[in-house]
Amino acid sequence: MCYSAQIEADYRRFVHEYGAIMSLDDFTRMVMEYFANPKMRVPKAMTVHFLESPETEEEKKIAEVIRARIAADEIALLQELAKQTERLEKAQQSLATKATKKAAEDVRIATNKIAAAKGKLEELKSTELKPRDSRIYPGWYAPVMVMENGRRVVKPMRYQCRPAGKPAFYDEQYPGTYNARRDNLRGFWKGQYGHTHGLVLVDAFYENVTGPDGKNVVLEFRPDPPQTLLVACVWSHWRATKPGEKDLLSFAIITDDPPPEIAEAGHDRCPIPIKPENIDAWLNPEPRDLDAVDAILEDKLRPYYAHRIAT
Repeated sequence: MCYSAQIEADYRRFVHEYGAIMSLDDFTRMVMEYFANPKMRVPKAMTVHFLESPETEEEKKIAEVIRARIAADEIALLQELAKQTERLEKAQQSLATKATKKAAEDVRIATNKIAAAKGKLEELKSTELKPRDSRIYPGWYAPVMVMENGRRVVKPMRYQCRPAGKPAFYDEQYPGTYNARRDNLRGFWKGQYGHTHGLVLVDAFYENVTGPDGKNVVLEFRPDPPQTLLVACVWSHWRATKPGEKDLLSFAIITDDPPPEIAEAGHDRCPIPIKPENIDAWLNPEPRDLDAVDAILEDKLRPYYAHRIAT
């Protein structure tokens, strides 16, 4: 699978290097949902560029909504900090009178939560981007390049595909739908394969493997020499049919059998990076000629993947 990836989250990379345009309507809708839903996960690197240098009126409006969300997050963190500080003080006072297991546990929990809240507040205010700010997990959003009306277009999509026409609970029923196995593209993914293709820019990906001691470890796989990969994906535009539901753009990364260096490291899947000369053919597939689409995946880039334990 590809349970996590470090992506190029700034949509302008697609614009400058691949001649794409941004879907303002889709980005605006995502940001509005982001403002309304504290549980929605958007990597910091995907929003910071709107805040630093909005160029159009639409981008400035998006920046205003993001700032409002940041302000709301700051208030929530300050409230949590005050709550846990009060909890810590009461527990310390209790321990000064009589040592109890509950008071000791409250001190431990409150201390950890205070540290976590302070860390999040510091991160919230920082404009410096770190590698983790570009990392996505299933359920997180990422910019995806697609073909629309003959143009390369960048849309924000959730990394876990919900195929059109399926019920909303499909996400829970099939939690692994962020991974589209190549050997199942004509089966499970037949509604998307040959119809709705996309590309994400990936610098590294991460996998859970069993270490020599039998314990789980997370490995980072990165092409060597370093390069940004155009990773193939399928996507879907799911449309709401019930009150309270919202339309959803979502995608799944296509994975294949791994090259020897990944297999030797203990993992059995690898994302498929396509060659730049195949971009338009991949984004504009012919549904009646899946053999030609298969050939693009077979003609993939084959970089060497160096690995290390993820930090």
